[in-house]
Amino acid sequence: MLPAYISHPDCLKHTMGEQHPESPARIGAINDMLLIKGLLDFMQPFDAPLATERQLAQAHSKLHLHTIAALSPVDGSVQVDPDTSMNPHTHRAALRAAGAAVLATDLVLTKGAGIAFCNVRPPGHHAERDAAGGFCFFNNVAVGIRHALNVHGLERVALIDFDVHHGNGSEDILHHDERVLMCSIFEDKIYPFSGNRPRGPNMLNVALPARSGGEPMRAAVGEQWLPALERFRPQLIFVSAGFDGHRDDDMGNLGLVEADYAWLTRQIVAVAQRHCQGRIVSCLEGGYELSSLARSAAAHVKVLLGLDD
Repeated sequence: MLPAYISHPDCLKHTMGEQHPESPARIGAINDMLLIKGLLDFMQPFDAPLATERQLAQAHSKLHLHTIAALSPVDGSVQVDPDTSMNPHTHRAALRAAGAAVLATDLVLTKGAGIAFCNVRPPGHHAERDAAGGFCFFNNVAVGIRHALNVHGLERVALIDFDVHHGNGSEDILHHDERVLMCSIFEDKIYPFSGNRPRGPNMLNVALPARSGGEPMRAAVGEQWLPALERFRPQLIFVSAGFDGHRDDDMGNLGLVEADYAWLTRQIVAVAQRHCQGRIVSCLEGGYELSSLARSAAAHVKVLLGLDD
């Protein structure tokens, strides 16, 4: 089976205003670049299903699930936090985004896909067990991880989060779960202003200073992440793939470029090949400057597919 490419038109219907950086155009920019680069020729497309309440409840409280459903407006918009709002299509888009992670897990673990990339929105890694925020409603990767652990019976799953913002929601949900190793690199002293003090022994958080560029990121991965991943020996790797650390994206200030994302992906692939039969599920998180987002995502996917040699 070819590697899986998972998306859905419903992900385009969630909008938070014309000027909001987390826009539907993000999905199209990535899709178009993958098409132009010929990468979709090496992938099998799938429509993201709607996540069920039972699947979501592996990562979220039922109160949170019912609250988000109740907030969904019939028309207009509803503000969830200062940066996050819902329109009539948001709830369904969020269910698709979480459902993509579940489907990706199934395809990688039981159908031989090996690799899955989920080009979906809204993103998820700021969604906590009991709270939405930071453009996120449900924690897509956490839902997928718990599906891998609780339904497929895996014993060790790694989460790699390289978004410029720390995945506080993923940490909130997973910090007490010894079956998970979460490795997070993020820019220090920006939203969500957390991560410097890991909440559990299974959290390996690295805060990098603004304008640090690619070399400190590569050093942190080589000196901290890779030894921990070797000791952990994951059976499956999830990636929270945020590309807002790019130097052209003003949502962060790390100064990364496409070559940095390609290098980081090579390290992830190498660990996956050594320990989990190459199995990786990658889910889109941040990245808001459309050109750099598309180029960086394509560099990431190209390496995942083994086409960068």
